[in-house]
Amino acid sequence: MAAYIIRRVFAAVLLLLVVSAVTFAIFFLVPRLGGQTVDQLATQYVGKDANPESIAAVKKNLGLDQPIVLQYWDFIKAIVSGATYHFGPEASVCHAPCFGYSFKDHVEVWPELTERIPITFSLAIGAAVIWLISGVAIGVLSALRKGSFFDRLAMTVALAGVSLPIFFTGMLGLAVFTVQVPLWEDGINYVPFSESPAEWAWNLLIPWCSLAFLYSALYARLTRAGMLETMGEDYIRTARAKGIKESKVVAKHGLRAALTPIVTIFGMDFGLLLGGAVITEQVFSFQGMGAYAVQAVKDADLPIVMGVTLVAAFFIVFCNLLVDLVYAAIDPRVRYS
Repeated sequence: MAAYIIRRVFAAVLLLLVVSAVTFAIFFLVPRLGGQTVDQLATQYVGKDANPESIAAVKKNLGLDQPIVLQYWDFIKAIVSGATYHFGPEASVCHAPCFGYSFKDHVEVWPELTERIPITFSLAIGAAVIWLISGVAIGVLSALRKGSFFDRLAMTVALAGVSLPIFFTGMLGLAVFTVQVPLWEDGINYVPFSESPAEWAWNLLIPWCSLAFLYSALYARLTRAGMLETMGEDYIRTARAKGIKESKVVAKHGLRAALTPIVTIFGMDFGLLLGGAVITEQVFSFQGMGAYAVQAVKDADLPIVMGVTLVAAFFIVFCNLLVDLVYAAIDPRVRYS
């Protein structure tokens, strides 16, 4: 098991390096291949009042006139150990992990990200708990009562949940609970958990439910399909023949095997949400990583876009690493050497 963990961690680090290289190439190499000059790239750092002297200074201070390989090395080194920039008479220290400075605001990207990560994490963790519990529970009950009224009703609602986009359910929730039934008279505003856990949960309830409705519908369908397949296996009949209680057969033998694909997709979905629930944050005006990335794309703010991309990649890789490690605990047929 220890050797497997070491290999997976090494593979995760290698994958993050590949993602960083591809991201860096998209923003710094591909534009050059398309005809962009170094002066044009440096102008983005200078701003509207660019002059030849300031452009030359930016090229020298940021190393934009160096070979692309050395620029990538400086980029990775800045993430690991920080960097020092000279935008004026005084040096500006960018602490690790350093993703550079914003073109528009001229502030460090990483501190801005750390302010927005808790918002995105709060949105993702609450919705994930709701959709995982409700989706799996509905899927199991539908499989055990195949063909019943509950099964048909649950799968109909699940089909509607998969079909309805998040911006529709989110706007519908806002219209109903802030206008028609004004439970949130002052609107929905993010409140940090450290200030008031109750207000934090109350203001996130509608976003959680809107986001969870989409995912729980999908998880219910997947769980139902997995349970129907698993409950027909030979070892299930053997367990029943031994006189094991039906509840134990379902929970210990049937559900554990059916959860393997659920865990896989949960790792991907949760990692993607941690990278930024873009549409949900836009609907509810939350200033999380998704909204930060959208604004950066509008402003063509490359350091922010690169920072969000790499942080999102880290969350996805980390979540998939955890999924691989819990496989053996969920499914006893999985063994690592």
